[in-house]
Parts: sequence; C-alpha cells; structure tokens
Amino acid sequence: MSKKKSLLNKVKNVSLVSATLISCWLTQTTKLLALPQEVIVQKLRPIPVFTVADSKGAPLIASNDKDGKVAGVFISKEDANNFVAKLKQENPELGKQVQVIPVSLGEIFELAEKNSKEKDAINFAYVPSKSQVDQAKKLNNQYQAGVPLFVARAGDDQGYLTIKQNDQEVIPFFFDQKQVEDLVESFKKSQPQLASSVKIEVVILEGMLEALKQGQDEMLTKIILWPSKESIEFLRANAPKK
Repeated sequence: MSKKKSLLNKVKNVSLVSATLISCWLTQTTKLLALPQEVIVQKLRPIPVFTVADSKGAPLIASNDKDGKVAGVFISKEDANNFVAKLKQENPELGKQVQVIPVSLGEIFELAEKNSKEKDAINFAYVPSKSQVDQAKKLNNQYQAGVPLFVARAGDDQGYLTIKQNDQEVIPFFFDQKQVEDLVESFKKSQPQLASSVKIEVVILEGMLEALKQGQDEMLTKIILWPSKESIEFLRANAPKK
C-alpha cells in the first residue's frame, strides 16, 4: 500500500471537519502525567503533512555538520509543490526525480521518536506555511521560528476555549489563523459579556510535541490539532470512495 493510501485510510473516519464551532466553553486545567506515545500518535494522525521524496519514496535529505541528515516536512502541500518547482528550475536532473508525498504527522512523530534512539539517523525539520508565519508575527512579536499553532482564551482566568466533538469537550489548536478567528467570532456571539476578554495565543508545534511527551497538565488530554483549510480540502478530495 502506498504512503498516500495509508494516510487517507487512517483519516477517512476522523470527524474533525464536522465538529461544531458553535458550542464552546471555558476549561480549567489540573495536573496529570504526560501522555503515552500511542495517545500522542492518535492525536497527530489526522493531520496530513508533505515530504519531498525520490521515485522510490525515500525522503530528500540535506546534510550539514550541525544537524546531520535532515528531511523537510512541509505543513502546506502548496509550499511543498513550490519547493519542487523551484528545485526543477535550479537542478533539473534532480527535480525530475522527486515528488511530493503526503504522510500522517503521527507517522512522522513515530519515526522521529525511533530515530532519536539511533546514531546517524534522519532528523525531521518542519517547514511552516509562510502565510501563517506572517500571521503569527502579527499576533506575537516574540515569535521567531517554528510551526505556529493558534489557540483562543477568554474570561478573567483566561481559560481555553473548547468545542464539542463526538460528545467530548476538546481544546482545538489551529494551524490556520482564520480558523481560530471563526471560533472566536462564534464565542463572542454566544458569550457577548466575555467578548472583550478573548485573546488569541501563538504556540509552536515543536514545543507542543515536547509538551505532549513531557508535560504535566490535564489540558494535554483534551488538545486536538485542527487541520488547516488547505489540508481539509486535500483530505476531502482524496478520501477513499465507498
């Protein structure tokens, strides 16, 4: 089975795109142990990311003295396609041998964890969407690098805004700033007395992954990562036909 079919079969039953944004609450957090790896992988599995690979499916590798062997993981399929297009211009011989392959973020996380225990292993570098980087810089002047995630808080205690999904209360972290804005607007309409207290925060995916592995906060069990609009459209367009 190809990597593309493998990813799509894993996410075809996920209901992220159908969860309601209208019902939202404030949630408080208490202490809890970090999450097991299989739980983290389950949280990450619905998110498609994109690698540039050769005709055999092996990722394109860059090597340097500081980071060793590095493979890029694009959050945006469009960015991955643009990278390949540029590569074809600058290095036609190599460019005609590569392709963009979708893979689950959960699979990348598993590979990264496995590689961390091996010598001379491939490291993965996440490549954020430039448009979302620009949005993150507007919201947080301390943001410098990494894949930005957007989350909303409100109230005197600045609790996280949550949504109802599959009868579960969850905290969505968005790859797309516009999506968190939509959540905020829904919340302001349902809770106008708290509208002025709403804030959108920027956190980093790489830091989020470390928090899921090592954190001690109950909110970690409620966190979901919400695919960008581009990713949702990709999943819908490539969903296996019944």
